[in-house]
Amino acid sequence: MLNAIWMGLLALSMLFGIWNGRMADISKAAVDGAKAGVEIAIGLVGIMALWLGVMRIGERAGLVTALSRLLHPALQRLFPEIPKDHPALGAMVMNLAANMLGLGNAATPLGLAAMRDLQGLNYVKDRASDAMCMFLALNTSSVQLVPTTAIAVLAAAGSMNPSAIIPTALVATTFSTAAGILAALLFRHFSRKQGKTRG
Repeated sequence: MLNAIWMGLLALSMLFGIWNGRMADISKAAVDGAKAGVEIAIGLVGIMALWLGVMRIGERAGLVTALSRLLHPALQRLFPEIPKDHPALGAMVMNLAANMLGLGNAATPLGLAAMRDLQGLNYVKDRASDAMCMFLALNTSSVQLVPTTAIAVLAAAGSMNPSAIIPTALVATTFSTAAGILAALLFRHFSRKQGKTRG
């Protein structure tokens, strides 16, 4: 679907370029855009390495563990069906803490481990449980304390103050996470209501 949309946009731009006699401008813009893309990608390598290195030091210093302790009580309320000492809870806490600190590479295996443990608690194996849906909402909308990738892209694009995005990203992701939690709770409510009606 996305490929079709891109193809449509390209075809439209070429048609309008031919119609207005500005094909030379379109060709120049395409070449300039490709050149800028390569320059930003190469610039990102060093900046991403720096940020991820800084965050890795924070992780080794116990930053993720400390954040996990803060998140644990809130997660127990969002996932009442998961036993208190179940490994799924620990994996979820660590995954969310790593995501919040911009450690996407560290968060991915923890997220997969959490989903595997949640599947172990799922009574209907071919359908995602309420806990799995809630975790997916939290994971994809994750609050960003340090939006590493956005900072790196801004710095590579020549921003004078790339870290200025931190407060905006924090507010935006806080709202997105609240919306995700609300949606998961609403769907959980309607799903259980439907189940009772059928029963």
